[in-house]
Amino acid sequence: MLREDQAPKVGASLSRSEPRKISMVGIKPHIPDLNVKPCSDSDEEEKGEIAKEFQNLAGLKTHDAYYVDHKLLYELEVEIIARLPCFEYWKLQFLNKKFLQLLKSCEIFRVRQEKGLVKPYVILHSGAVSNWEMFDKDFKTFRRLPKVPSSDYCFFHSDKETISVGTQLIVIGREIDGIVVFRYELENHKWFKGPSMITPRAMYGSASHGKTAFFAGGIKMDENGNPVVVQTVEKYNADTKRWTMINGMHKPRKFSSGCFLRGKFYVLGGRDDNDKHLTCGESYDETTNSWELIPDMLKDMTVIAHSQSPPLIAVVDDNLYMLETSLNELRVYDINTNNWKKLGVVPVSANAAFGWGIAFKSIGDRLLVIGTSHSWHRKTVVHSCRPSPDVEEQHWEEIKHWCVGAELPQFIHNCCVMFA
Repeated sequence: MLREDQAPKVGASLSRSEPRKISMVGIKPHIPDLNVKPCSDSDEEEKGEIAKEFQNLAGLKTHDAYYVDHKLLYELEVEIIARLPCFEYWKLQFLNKKFLQLLKSCEIFRVRQEKGLVKPYVILHSGAVSNWEMFDKDFKTFRRLPKVPSSDYCFFHSDKETISVGTQLIVIGREIDGIVVFRYELENHKWFKGPSMITPRAMYGSASHGKTAFFAGGIKMDENGNPVVVQTVEKYNADTKRWTMINGMHKPRKFSSGCFLRGKFYVLGGRDDNDKHLTCGESYDETTNSWELIPDMLKDMTVIAHSQSPPLIAVVDDNLYMLETSLNELRVYDINTNNWKKLGVVPVSANAAFGWGIAFKSIGDRLLVIGTSHSWHRKTVVHSCRPSPDVEEQHWEEIKHWCVGAELPQFIHNCCVMFA
C-alpha cells in the first residue's frame, strides 16, 4: 500500500514532468492469464477482463474507469507496469491510448533497467510453420509469439537465423525473392518486415550487445545467383532500426560464430571461400573500427564432419565457453595464452548431429544447454550450470518441470536469449 502522504491528488496531471520519488511497498499487480489462447489479441471479453483488473489495481469503481488517467500519476503508472512480467505487456494496448503510448515509448523498459528488474527470456523455434516460443529462465511460464507474417512457403521451410537485440527478435530467412528480415517487437507484440540488410546474407557470425547487433561474413548471392562467401560486416541498431557497414574482417568466412567478450566483438571459426575449415578467430574494436586476427584460436578443436555446425559458444562473467561437439565436452578459453581448458562432459548428445539442433547459451551468470539426453530413449533435456574456469567438472542441474503446454522438440532450430 502507499502511505497517505503519497496518495495521488484527484487533479494530478499525467503530463507533469517534475520528478518524484515513490516508495512501492507490497504492490503485486495481477493481470488475468490469457495464455489459453495466446494469439487471440482481439477478443472483446478478454479486453473487458483486463480493464477490470486494472480498475481494481487502481482502486477505482466502474464509473470511474474513464478517469483512470487523471487519477494515477505518470510515475506511479510506470513503476507499477515495470513490475509486471514482460509476458503481460501486450495486454496493455487494449486499455486506452495512454497505456499504448506508454508501452511504445520504451519508458517501461528504461525503468526496468534502472530498478534492476531486467530478466532473461529464452526464445526457441522448433522449425517449419511453428511459432517462436518465449520462456522465462526457469521454463515455468511461456508464451507463443504471433506467427511471422509471411505467406512464402520457402521462408517457413528453409533455414532461419535469429538474434535478440534490445527488446526485438530479429529473424533472417529466405523467401522466393531472396533474403528477408523480420523483427518482433516485445512492446507491440507484433512482427514487422524489414529493414533489409545492406548486404543480404545467410550463415554469418553474429552477436548482440545492448541495442546493437553485429553480423559478420556469411554467404550472399551475386548478380548471377551464385553464392559468394563474404568478409563484409554490418551492424543493426534497435533504436533507429537501421543497418550500417563497418570495416570488413581479414578473412571471408561462413558458418562462423560470434560473441561479445570483454568489450569486443569476436568471430570464431567457420569455413573460407574454398570451403576450408578455419581455426583462426578475429576480434573487432569498435573504438578504433579495426579487426585483429587471432591465429590458431581453434587449433585444438576436432572437426568430425564437413557438415559440422558453427562453434557453440557462450560468454559468462567475461569468460568464453565452448561446447566441443565431437566429445560432448565443455571448454573455457584463456585469452592470455590462446588455449582452451577442459571442464568436463556436458549432459547432452551434441555429437549426434555434428552439433546441429543443440541450444547452448548464457543466461546471466549461468550456462544453458538444451538437447537430447545420453539415455536410450533420447528425450529432450534442459540443463544449466554456474560455470567456474577453476573447476574441472561442472555441476549441471536439470530443469525437469516445464510449464504446462510447452513441448520441446528433439532438434532445436533456433534459440536466443532476450534481456527485458
